[in-house]
Amino acid sequence: MIETLVESTPLLFAGVFLFGLIFGSFLNVVILRIPPLLEYDWRCQCKELLELKGDEEEKPPGIVVSRSRCPKCGHGIRATENIPVLSYVLLRGKCSACKTRISPRYPLVELTTAILFLVTIWHFGPNLQGLTALLLTAFLIVLAGIDLDHQLLPDNMTLPLMWIGILLGFWSIHTDLASSVTGALAGYLSLWSIFHLFRMLTGKEGMGYGDFKLLAALGAWMGWQVLPLIVLLSSVVGAAVGLTLMVSGKLQRDKPMPFGPFIAAAGWITLIWGEKIINFYTRSSNFG
Repeated sequence: MIETLVESTPLLFAGVFLFGLIFGSFLNVVILRIPPLLEYDWRCQCKELLELKGDEEEKPPGIVVSRSRCPKCGHGIRATENIPVLSYVLLRGKCSACKTRISPRYPLVELTTAILFLVTIWHFGPNLQGLTALLLTAFLIVLAGIDLDHQLLPDNMTLPLMWIGILLGFWSIHTDLASSVTGALAGYLSLWSIFHLFRMLTGKEGMGYGDFKLLAALGAWMGWQVLPLIVLLSSVVGAAVGLTLMVSGKLQRDKPMPFGPFIAAAGWITLIWGEKIINFYTRSSNFG
């Protein structure tokens, strides 16, 4: 059955799209539950360090085992209500119990995951390179979602992502080992240097350390050669979005805007089209 799926292009793409929808539903859970779990662990560590005593608080739901519930009324989401995209449409975007509006972000994440998975397999094919690219894509979706919500890029995601990239470098799946290690170092140090230079000049912090680690992870996956493109794409798009939001009044000047989603988007674009973009720029420069 798997061989038939791989050999038939329409079936393969349909299967990848369906898998992306289902996996996108899981990524929604990861985006929502990792921050509360991290905050719970931090509070427990602080209490232990300060030797504080008090009532033990209830641990937030885990990622895999705990059942999804409506955040308003606590209604347990049934399997028929958890079908990616379709359930949202059939429920008209409302909880079946209390009729509270369900955020459209849930089907949006599911559709985005399905489309990005489809494009990834279309580009790389159903091979080891394609499968590992799906893993990177999933990480980037989750990191972008968490950063949008909490302005946080968790170490328990960025650092493993970086080490996976370096590990893949041993077999030159996306880049060779030397480029991977150099990319990790250059990715971290480049934003680290910009951060400290900006702070020296303005007295303000322009980004967080999670941004350094995310760029280091992308450098580990794709090599140091693509880092200028990722930084350029993320900076240009980030500046454009930021200016648009400020002009429209949706973002105050003194309110920080997460940079992680722009790094993640630029990293995925570079993963798929980076070589073509660099080649196009090189040809244009030579022609000029």
